[in-house]
Amino acid sequence: MQKLYCISGLGADERVFQYLDLSFARPVFITWINPLPGETLEAYASRLKEKFIGEENPLIIGLSLGGMLATEIAKQLPKANVIIISSAKTRKELPFYWRIFRRIPLYKVLSYSLVKQTLAIQEYFLGAGSELSRQYEKTVIDRANMHFYKWAIGAIVSWENKMVPANVFHIHGSNDRLLPMRFVKPSFVINNGGHLMIIENAAEVSAVLKQIFAVKYKSGELNLTF
Repeated sequence: MQKLYCISGLGADERVFQYLDLSFARPVFITWINPLPGETLEAYASRLKEKFIGEENPLIIGLSLGGMLATEIAKQLPKANVIIISSAKTRKELPFYWRIFRRIPLYKVLSYSLVKQTLAIQEYFLGAGSELSRQYEKTVIDRANMHFYKWAIGAIVSWENKMVPANVFHIHGSNDRLLPMRFVKPSFVINNGGHLMIIENAAEVSAVLKQIFAVKYKSGELNLTF
């Protein structure tokens, strides 16, 4: 069974993938490494690739921040087959109002207490509508690494990628409040899916993943289109 490399979102870990049916592959959960001062998403993705992915044509799933990193890895590994979920492929797919944090980097003074106090706001933008996703979000905040949070936010708002790799398939939710549909051009849309649709709409997302990975191919490469 082929390995499936999974990269989670900001503040998340492998538990966010537990609601998906990934029985069609052997999941390998990539863990976060400490970012270097001023490191870009491209450079960080390269280090993740070197540390965890030892093949030229891997299968990769990236969620949110993990999808941006997976996109950068896709650029470095043209034979990779990459699926990003609730994410963005280029800087143009990030909401324009995020750029204010590039000019006014308020995230640099972000504290654990502030992150915890704004839980209700985070749940709104993440689309945490069920008790399951709300409990998951609380667990994520309880284990928040503020050094990583600050680096990641800075790296995201400074992301300069303009290239959409041909080997990336993008699944997005129609009700994503964090990365609204009007900014992105996904390959497949989950109706009523929010940013946490990997939990809220796990069955639908799993069905799409199964359909993609069930594609029969002659060249040895997946055809990431329907």
